[in-house]
Parts: sequence; C-alpha cells; structure tokens
Amino acid sequence: MTIGKKLPENIVFHVRHRDESIGGENPYKWKEITTADYFNNKRILLFSLPGAFTPTCSTYQLPGFEKHYDAIKKHGINEIYCISVNDSFVMNKWAQDQHIRNVKVIADGSALFTNYMNMLVLKDNLSFGQRSWRYAAIINNGVVEKLWEEPGKMDNCLDDPYGETSPEKILQDIKNNSINA
Repeated sequence: MTIGKKLPENIVFHVRHRDESIGGENPYKWKEITTADYFNNKRILLFSLPGAFTPTCSTYQLPGFEKHYDAIKKHGINEIYCISVNDSFVMNKWAQDQHIRNVKVIADGSALFTNYMNMLVLKDNLSFGQRSWRYAAIINNGVVEKLWEEPGKMDNCLDDPYGETSPEKILQDIKNNSINA
C-alpha cells in the first residue's frame, strides 16, 4: 500500500450489528458495510493486527488505542478502527471482553481488504492461515495519507514485531509531525 492511494469503495464487510428490536440474549443481525461506508468523508486512523485474542494484540495494541482514543482524536481523527482477518463473531466478542467502548472493530474474515492493502501474510507456521501483517494508516476520505508498518514483513515470520504500530508511537508521530487535518 502506498501513500496517496485511493481505497476501492466496494469492498463489502459482513458484520454482526446489534439491533435491540430483535430482543433476546443475542440481538444481532447481519449487515453489509462497504469501504465507502467506513472511510468516505472521514479521517480515520486504521490499525491492523494478526488476530483477536492474541497476546500482543490483546495486551498492548487494542487496549492502548482505546486508552489513547481521545488524545488521538484531538489531532483531526474522526474515528479509530481496528481491522483483523477474523470473523465478526470473534471481533465483537474480543471487543466485549476487552471492554472496548470507543475503537470500532472491523472483521475482514475473507481478507479482501487486507489483501488489497498488500498486507496479507501466511501464518501457517502457527496454524493461523492467512492473517494481516501489523500496520496502521491514516485514511482521509478514502485516501491513504500516512502509513506505519512493522519491519520484516514475510510469510510465516517467526517474530511478531511490534513498535512502529503501537498507539504510543503513532500518537507521538501525530504530535511531532503535525499530522493534522
């Protein structure tokens, strides 16, 4: 993925959406949301990670972005999205278990978006199959404005690099580089 590249507007995400009118213990229904719905006419900080419920993602990355949500939004960011090659059931349960109230989770279960971003890697060495490499981006009205990527991107990487895409590093970069709207 390169800076200045326009995202396609027609990638469809199938998500489980809460609908209280359904009632019961599981008031969710399927909803289709496109990349246009998520990214057009907004300035988004998107971060991607290998998987829900995994150690680094659950201990540092997702809770860190939740913790720094307000500080990041002060710099002209409308929303913060976390995307992973997991299904909607898993992403919703993970956000619930992590007590996430602000960061929006996006399930890229078929890896269509991750593949488009050129961040799809194999993690067969861990029996994960296809997953996302760890990256983050500011996407302004559907166009990639800024990109952070962990070093060493490769299939079946033995390491799980984490640092370039930490919420603390990204917040500091936003502050230092005046990456503001």
